[in-house]
Amino acid sequence: MHIIEDDLSGQAIHRLLQEHLDNMAEISPPESTHALDLDGLKQPDVTFWTLWENQELLGCGALKELDPQHGEIKSMRTATAHLRKGVARFVLEHILRVAKQRGYNRLSLETGSMNAFKPAHHLYQTFGFIECAPFAEYIEDPNSLFMTKQL
Repeated sequence: MHIIEDDLSGQAIHRLLQEHLDNMAEISPPESTHALDLDGLKQPDVTFWTLWENQELLGCGALKELDPQHGEIKSMRTATAHLRKGVARFVLEHILRVAKQRGYNRLSLETGSMNAFKPAHHLYQTFGFIECAPFAEYIEDPNSLFMTKQL
């Protein structure tokens, strides 16, 4: 497996991100869906990576700079064919390394609070993330779970 900083131009990543957005729309109400679209992921404060094995896209993730000491994990997604194979763990480890290299002292995320998100909750807890209050421009939402980790 190898990870690359991605320019979001490939069709494989377009399909995976559309799957991600479609899935979020299925399980979260519109006002509680905070997934970034292609334009959102191309903003200068966002770095986006894809994980590959040979020529196959396994997953993706992004890091958004909220301020010089605080980053946010965005768009973590594993391709359906590669669930439960360590893809998300690999991407998360990479994002944590980059966040530390950038000098962030805190890394946060927003994810859904519903049962469909339990595997994500478990993954983040395994890496030391704990529940927290909304951060940045987020507001309290029963459909959202906010997590943070001191680096």
